[in-house]
Amino acid sequence: MKKPRKIIIDTDPGIDDAVAIAAALFDERLDVKLFTTIAGNVGVDKVTKNLLKLLAFWDKGVPVAIGSDRPLLREAINASDIHGSTGMDGYEFPESKYELLTKNHAVIEMYKVLMESKEKTTIVGIGPLTNTALLLRLYPECAERIEELVIMGGSLGRGNYGVLSEFNIAADPEAAKIVFESKIALTMVSLDVGEKALVLPEDCDKIQKMNKTGDMIAQLFQHYRGGNLETGLKMYDGCAIAYLLEPEMFEVKESYVAVETQGMLTSGATLVDLDGQLGKEANCRVCVDLDEDQFRQWFLEVIKKCN
Repeated sequence: MKKPRKIIIDTDPGIDDAVAIAAALFDERLDVKLFTTIAGNVGVDKVTKNLLKLLAFWDKGVPVAIGSDRPLLREAINASDIHGSTGMDGYEFPESKYELLTKNHAVIEMYKVLMESKEKTTIVGIGPLTNTALLLRLYPECAERIEELVIMGGSLGRGNYGVLSEFNIAADPEAAKIVFESKIALTMVSLDVGEKALVLPEDCDKIQKMNKTGDMIAQLFQHYRGGNLETGLKMYDGCAIAYLLEPEMFEVKESYVAVETQGMLTSGATLVDLDGQLGKEANCRVCVDLDEDQFRQWFLEVIKKCN
């Protein structure tokens, strides 16, 4: 059997983050070496507490390192209007596993995992990219130890935070710019495919009866405003893990992607040059479409595998 792929998950849980984390923890093809937290959906203290609650719920012992509490240059924004004031409203979790917290900042722990591993490691960013940008700036030698950067973020056109900006990129455009210009193998799992990664009402009914994870996720979904229970809930962050595990469900195009940092009305926009009009070399694999039925089936399989 092929060795599990070593990954670091940089996250801001977040209800759809919980689905992504479950998918990674309960699939033998992935080996999660470290979780790092980043201010995003709510503040870094809250998202860290949420992550530790999830790990206690599943009785998993993966180390957790607290990361940046603000963007590189800007004031912090959040998505509490989508995820609720705590980021994971709607379920009574066990006490957080604080013993999993590392003493060092996330960037230092990322550096240690990357440099101490015999194999290259993939970084999966399902929040703003501040921690990853800091890693690349502080420890440029890490670049050759990264197999791939897989991020949930950016859009092909319209946004969900600004007119043209997706939330994770809009939260720290300068960090995103550093990551996209890093020349490391990069895959952008776009907002556009996340919009198609729907959990429908009948799926929610099925998972609630499967196991304790299904019941927990179903209860969180009652408080998640990324779509609605009638027409379908959007599993943006789950798409990043789905891409790692089942890449054939995505349509992917090589493209040059630039991040707008200066525009008064377009800051955080990702300019995806699908047709090569700028004449620049591709710097990113961009997920542009998704097999919706395959994703729904994959989501149900994820929950079945969990406790």
